[in-house]
Amino acid sequence: MSRSAHTAVAHEPSVHTTQLDFGGYVDRALENDAGGPARGLFGVVLALTAAGFLLQVGHASTVLEPGAFRGFVVEESIMRAVGLGVLLLAARVGPSGLRRFLPLLVTGAFVGLLLVFVPGVGMQLNGSNRWIDVGLSVQPSEVARIVLVMWIAHYCVTLGPRIETLWRGLFRMMGVTMAMALLVLVQPDLGATLVLLICASATMWTGGVGTGRVALPFFCLSAISLAMAVTSTGYVSDRLAMWLDRTQNAQVNEAVGALATSGPFGTGYTGGVLRNLGFSYQDSDFAFSYVGEELGWAGVVGLVALLLAFLWYGTRVVLSVRDRFDAVCAFGLTLSVAFQAVVHLGVVAGLAPPKGMTLPFLSSGGTSLLVSSLTVGLVLGAARSTARAQACARTPGV
Repeated sequence: MSRSAHTAVAHEPSVHTTQLDFGGYVDRALENDAGGPARGLFGVVLALTAAGFLLQVGHASTVLEPGAFRGFVVEESIMRAVGLGVLLLAARVGPSGLRRFLPLLVTGAFVGLLLVFVPGVGMQLNGSNRWIDVGLSVQPSEVARIVLVMWIAHYCVTLGPRIETLWRGLFRMMGVTMAMALLVLVQPDLGATLVLLICASATMWTGGVGTGRVALPFFCLSAISLAMAVTSTGYVSDRLAMWLDRTQNAQVNEAVGALATSGPFGTGYTGGVLRNLGFSYQDSDFAFSYVGEELGWAGVVGLVALLLAFLWYGTRVVLSVRDRFDAVCAFGLTLSVAFQAVVHLGVVAGLAPPKGMTLPFLSSGGTSLLVSSLTVGLVLGAARSTARAQACARTPGV
């Protein structure tokens, strides 16, 4: 290896650790093999996927006729297998493999967010335009969140140290973020808007944007969103009224009650009664209540433990990735899945306004599963690239 190459390698860690540095922990984490955390993350996702399959089958077993139930099991098995295939394919490609297509992907994300308002293509449900019908229902805001995180990571890495001084570049990055957030807000979908803003802002901060410059537009748009929700009438204001206990909603009350009264072990698998009493969306937007009702506190603790393990291994993957673009992408994508789960748990527990957000890998919904699989697959792809680079570095003569 030439002297210049040795010099580049020697200076590489100082460049790649600028996006995160917590008391030197990053420097130590970068010395670890990326393969270990990636295998742990993959194992956690497999466990969540298997648990989701069992929960969906258990739910369907009491609400479907025998013939329809058998068809559901086959369909669910195929969808879970496809999700695993998407995850493995994304892990093969990785964030770097999609980087050249980011301008096209950003354009596609904007088109998808606009199509929800087109009659005949967009689908309205419960007073909100969030889906488009392309043979199956797709929620463009979920895909847009992934694309935005990757585009922000690319832009931060491209600007490099200039990100603190080049206002034109910063305004462009903020402008794209705000445009996407506003399109999601007017669907209306306040919860998805805040999740998108949090993921985008956190990715900017990780990529090198100063805290003040990230916080100001985030809080401004968040304040505008909340003001619109409070002063307007309709879907969003009704949800806030439920959360503030100004109005009662039987669905929310039953979900909270299922968690509070389930006992140590619940009613047992397939022994739940809420779905047979007309409780809607228990297999999707209120899946956490289903876990609490049938598996009790033990199931709740087990699920939370799996989600914490997901966050732990995802964080370790981020800290072990050497390429800066891959690392910033992995951070934003891991946060996207983890924060979605936090919002779901908060809604079901009555800690957040009612929001139709699925629990990753456990809730029903084919596109939700595929998007979550794609997200985690890209994180694993970032770890795979680093692991291959580490293996080459350990091989003599390379």
